[in-house]
Amino acid sequence: MRILVCGGTGYIGSHTSVVLAQMGHEVRILDNLSNSSPVVVERIGLISGRRVEFIKGDIRDRHSLADGLAGGVDVVIHFAALKSVADSCARPLEYFDNNISGTINLLQAMTAAGVRHLVFSSSATVYGNAKQVPVTEESPLQVVNPYGRTKLVMEDLIRDYCVSHPEFGATLLRYFNPVGAHPSGQIGEGPIGTPGNLMPYLTLVAAGKRPFLQVFGNDYPTPDGTGVRDYIHVMDLAEAHVSALSYVSRNPGATPINLGTGRGYSVLELIQTFERICGVEVPYRIVERRAGDVAALWADATKAQELLGWRARFDLEKMCEDAWRWQVGNPDGYPT
Repeated sequence: MRILVCGGTGYIGSHTSVVLAQMGHEVRILDNLSNSSPVVVERIGLISGRRVEFIKGDIRDRHSLADGLAGGVDVVIHFAALKSVADSCARPLEYFDNNISGTINLLQAMTAAGVRHLVFSSSATVYGNAKQVPVTEESPLQVVNPYGRTKLVMEDLIRDYCVSHPEFGATLLRYFNPVGAHPSGQIGEGPIGTPGNLMPYLTLVAAGKRPFLQVFGNDYPTPDGTGVRDYIHVMDLAEAHVSALSYVSRNPGATPINLGTGRGYSVLELIQTFERICGVEVPYRIVERRAGDVAALWADATKAQELLGWRARFDLEKMCEDAWRWQVGNPDGYPT
């Protein structure tokens, strides 16, 4: 297939682009490099052994999207969104503009180009403070932070668009907590500036580049008081997108699908597993809860297996091992 990957130099987008290219798909990446490096494109080509086209552009810019969709595209994969819960609380308008306005612009451009298939990068944050876990795709949708609100609005926009265009198909992939890196150590989670996610900050502390890890709260109603999440290897996520291509090409309408392992681990369990597997101490301090965080969230991923034929393969030990290999091999992240 000819695939436009919006946000393809980001963390999940880059790993997905590698798998797509390795499977022989024609991959074109559109990214504004706001939180990534052009070096990623080179490394995707190095790992996959295939040329990947790159366009520097923003999905809020119609000319960029016209370039991305030129020549015919079979499927668009939409990763192009800001993703930090904390930043969204501090700068909600920036998140509304990038995530929501960008998605509207993308749907308009796809309409003009006659592209009818979309794989959308959604998030488990649409479940908010779930009353029961694990959550299924039928669990109530609610949000507790601006980032989650943007993801829910983006889903709603896509759902409404599918109703108005019955020939249009979209899979709404609700990720839980992606961690890890490509086993080659060539690509991984390399955000610009201070990481907003737990694992890349943890590996920086383990490497001695930060003095300690902040654990936000130890008074949640969980076994050890720290937040519980469903951590999933980024390569498992990448494989799920490949499976979604076939599904979305055959099924019109909007279909939400959870992507997780079906098991939750606390922050302290993650730290302890990392220390055991990687043989490195991770100093940490308990601090106040962070605005917008929830106590516990993990997935029921039955639907992914039934509809996509997909299930997570890698365990928490493998996630820690690959994340550490990336950190050791790229101590300063990607060149900017």
